[in-house]
Amino acid sequence: MAEKRNVFISHVHKDDSGLQKLKDLLAPKGMEVRDSSIHMGKFNNATDEHYIKTQILAPAINWAGVFICYVSPQTKNSDWVNWEIAYAAKQGKRIVGVWEHGRKECDLPEALREYADAMVGWSGDAIIDAINGKDSWEKPDGGPCASVPLKRHPC
Repeated sequence: MAEKRNVFISHVHKDDSGLQKLKDLLAPKGMEVRDSSIHMGKFNNATDEHYIKTQILAPAINWAGVFICYVSPQTKNSDWVNWEIAYAAKQGKRIVGVWEHGRKECDLPEALREYADAMVGWSGDAIIDAINGKDSWEKPDGGPCASVPLKRHPC
């Protein structure tokens, strides 16, 4: 029986197709991802930024046990992704960055650099380990990254 995990996958809408690929990567390894993120299949017509943040995104992030950021070159410049990461950090969520499949290294969103617990390549085992609490830092190919400064914690 698959382990079920409630997650929120932060991403840019251009990368919607990668969300299913991520779930498909984890399923044969025994993890079923129940995703509360907003994507084209679960799109809404809201336009008010405050409403979107407080009534759509915040509850979806609060529901999730783990927060995943799907990292592609466009992710770095997304104000929404940075807000989602910072909000998840304030809620005490475990934050895992996952490099886009086949991606070469690119710049990370500022909030991910600041708050991530782990950053892993496209490997089902590494992603599951990170979701389950292993703090590791990998390049997209799964090789080790240079050391990462400690996260800041509120006093």
